[in-house]
Amino acid sequence: MLAEPDHRFVLSNLGRYTDVVRLKGGRPLTVRFIEPKDADALLFYFRSLSRQSRYNRLMGAASELPPSELDKALHIGEGSRFAVVAEMKVDGVDTIVGESRYSYDAETQNTEFGLSIGNAWQGQGIGTAMLSNLECRSAALGALRLFGETFRNNEQMIALARKAGYLFTGAPSDWRQVRFEKPLYRVTDIPCESWKQAATAGWMPSALIAS
Repeated sequence: MLAEPDHRFVLSNLGRYTDVVRLKGGRPLTVRFIEPKDADALLFYFRSLSRQSRYNRLMGAASELPPSELDKALHIGEGSRFAVVAEMKVDGVDTIVGESRYSYDAETQNTEFGLSIGNAWQGQGIGTAMLSNLECRSAALGALRLFGETFRNNEQMIALARKAGYLFTGAPSDWRQVRFEKPLYRVTDIPCESWKQAATAGWMPSALIAS
């Protein structure tokens, strides 16, 4: 028998859970949940990545985001899976410059994630800002640890994780990959606006609100 899907975190009015962070130089970066209207823009974003960047992000060769993965990204909260995009104004138009998907396991209290930054936007602090925001969003779900896996030759992702204080081990599933992980701590001064809004909306675990 298949397990019942976990719908505890299925969210409505996704725009409420939007954060605006500042990059070096003061330029604003918007991090928000993916919405159904973003499907075409997200597909365009993945097509615009270099072949190597797509390979690293999707852990295999692909010319674009597979339909099954797009469907998962658009159904925020189902199975405790989430997806966000990072946007910047480019010539007055909101443009996706990065994306991340993450999933929370209530049994282990771990969150697994993957992210990518558009090739034209790397080196501007977007990855650091997204990763910090992702840590906050994961802790809001009750996660005590955040981890990801990538190929050993993905120098950009490894450098980003190392700079952010992640610890490295071998990936148990594939010798070609490395796992990086970081413990998450509950804090009284909640650092991202979406966490505060989540608590107000009532979908954040009560134990975290009280801590």
